[in-house]
Formats: sequence, C-alpha cells, structure tokens
Amino acid sequence: MVKKDDERTIPKDVLRAFIKENNLKTAEDVQHALRDIFSGTLQEMLEAEMDQNLGYEKHDDSNKQTENRRNGHSQKTVRSEYGDIILDVPRDRDGEFETLTS
Repeated sequence: MVKKDDERTIPKDVLRAFIKENNLKTAEDVQHALRDIFSGTLQEMLEAEMDQNLGYEKHDDSNKQTENRRNGHSQKTVRSEYGDIILDVPRDRDGEFETLTS
C-alpha cells in the first residue's frame, strides 16, 4: 500500500487484478470480498496471539518452553460492519489463552 495525502491507497493495477480475480460486479460482491479479507485477517491475528501466548509457533516443538499446548478451536460468531463472521478461536490445553482480537 502506498500512503498518499494521509490516506492508504492501493495501486490501481492491484485493485483491478483483485476485481478481476474475484469477479466483482456489484457492491454486494465487494462487501462479501471485504468480509472474507476481514475474516481471514482476524483469524490470522488469533493464531498469532496463540503463538505469542505459548511462546512458539504451531509445529515448532524445538522452541517449545512450556508444557501447555494448542488444544483445537472453538467457533465464535463476530458481528461486523461486513456482516457476521465465524471465527475459529484457538484453545490451549491449560485454558489460559484469552484473546485480545475478538
């Protein structure tokens, strides 16, 4: 992204490629695409929070400094301006993980 006049803008060629790739034709199509991007971003933030909480990334047992570990996910519905988003919130074995994201 390029910063211009205190606003973040995306280059036109990137936008056009995104529109073509996602076959965006209506405002509703754009809304759904933005919801998917927002959802994916939130999901990755949750996973990064778990990595930080445990002190190691998923499948990186060589850096594991704790007995606590990942223990699946729980679904959570989050309301946003893009509509309802279903997230898979990670859980840890000891039940210590509290999300900041959702």
